Order: sequence, then structure tokens, then C-alpha cells
Amino acid sequence: MRILLAEDDQTIATYTRTKLEAEGFMVEHMANGPDVWAEGETGDYQAIILDLGLPGMDGLSILKRWRNAGLEVPILVLTARGSWMERVDGFEAGADDYLPKPFRSEELIARLKALLRRAHGRARTTASAGGFVLDDNSRRVTFESRPIELTPLEYRLLSMLIAEPQKVFDPIDIARQVQGRDDEQAKNAVEAMIARIRRKTHPSAIATRRGFGYTLAGEES
Repeated sequence: MRILLAEDDQTIATYTRTKLEAEGFMVEHMANGPDVWAEGETGDYQAIILDLGLPGMDGLSILKRWRNAGLEVPILVLTARGSWMERVDGFEAGADDYLPKPFRSEELIARLKALLRRAHGRARTTASAGGFVLDDNSRRVTFESRPIELTPLEYRLLSMLIAEPQKVFDPIDIARQVQGRDDEQAKNAVEAMIARIRRKTHPSAIATRRGFGYTLAGEES
């Protein structure tokens, strides 16, 4: 699942991103208000974590604009300001939940998962393609009805492929989304993850399109 993290404090952003990625989420981080607003309008995210104190455009204004434009993505608001009046303002602007700083990562993740469950109207959210079934709530994975164990990075990589099973993904694009890097070392790490997933499932579970990348659609070429 893709999460937009809007936070201008780099220490908090790094901490939060690390914890979310360890849970298998794919995280896009932005720190500038106008950029956050534009990305939320056009990006495909399952949830947004929004700090109110962003530079350039404050989080409350962004939240109001999103909701006025009809954006229905679950939004968890973070703020260093914790008065009840500010919380009311946030809820009235369209926040789905509110978490004051400082916070524990366990509470943030629990609140985020609760928002996602409510948004989907059920306790379990699954995705399937190419013989794989992923349960985003429990992080369980099966291949052809057989349970398999994946690391958080492998899980995020597979989630990316399953989201668009007919698409051929360039290794650098995968590295950028899964690891937040696009250097040669990250590309090699993607190739290693693909190899490990194949060993855990089947050699043809993920196909290679030579010169292009990886896909769940069809035979090797």
C-alpha cells in the first residue's frame, strides 16, 4: 500500500518512514506544502499522513482543499499543537484521525491500519495476481495457496507488481519505490530480491522482459 508522508521535520520523517517501511508500506515523503497539495491531488495513495506545520502552505489549508476537491483518501493528521480547538478544526476540515507529537510508532501504525480497515469497510484487504495473494492487514502471502515468508522489502516489491500485473517495471523504478534509491547498488538489490522470491515460489513466478524489467504477466522473454 502506498502512503504519502507530508512532514517537514527530517528527523521525524526519517523515523516514521523507516517504521512504516518495516511494516511493508511503500512511502513517498514530501516536506513542502505546495508540493504535498499537488501530489495528494494527483497521486494514487491509500492513505496520507499530514503534518499541519508545513512550509509554503499549512496542512489545514491543504486538507480543506483536498476535501473540497472530493479527495476521499484517509488522512491522519500530525501536529505539535495539541489543543482541543485545533483538533476540532482538523476534524471539521476533513481529518479522519489526529495524532499529537511526540508519538510512538506503534500507535501511529495502529491508527493508520484502523483507518485503512474502515476505508475498505472490512477487516481484511487482499490483492491477488499471478498466483499470489497478499493480505495487507496481516502481511500474509500465499503463492498457489501455499504460504510463503517475505521480508518487508520483498513484500513491498511484490505489492508493486501485483498492483499492475500487466505492467513491466524497470528495476530502477522498483528500487526508487521500494528502497527510496535509484543507484546501481539499489538496482542490484532489486535483482537479488526477485531471485529470492522466485526461490520461495517458482522460477517463473516473476517474468523477466530482457532490456525492460520485471512483470507478473506471462513468460520470460
